[in-house]
Amino acid sequence: MFRVPAALIAAAALAAAGCDAGATAPDDAPASGASATATAQPQREEERPRIRRARCAPAVANCVAVTGRVIYVEAVDPDGDGDAHYVLAGGSVTAPGLTAVDVAPELRPRRLPRRGELVSAAGPVYTGSFGQRQIEATEIHHERR
Repeated sequence: MFRVPAALIAAAALAAAGCDAGATAPDDAPASGASATATAQPQREEERPRIRRARCAPAVANCVAVTGRVIYVEAVDPDGDGDAHYVLAGGSVTAPGLTAVDVAPELRPRRLPRRGELVSAAGPVYTGSFGQRQIEATEIHHERR
């Protein structure tokens, strides 16, 4: 016997309900012949998130500045020194399009960023404990939602 997953049934039900939501009876049609979409208010564009960009100090050698969205946060460091690690979708320090950032305890924010939030970090590039290239942050800014 073939079973349909409950999530698929729920998605189909929502799609079917959404198809009917904007339907109007012929009596409710606008008299001027204008379409319903033309008379609707234009949707307000979402505000772009703003974040202060981290910059490299002129005297810092091997420095890179990157801004990107968080895709991974390591809140508890296995070696116990209190730092945090982020992987950002941005820059290409660790891999094409990805940058790992090591955040020292004194720069670590009270609330760590969540997936999808913007982070801007700058600092020298060093090799991490797994052989990856990463930014050792000397300046870091987090998006606040």
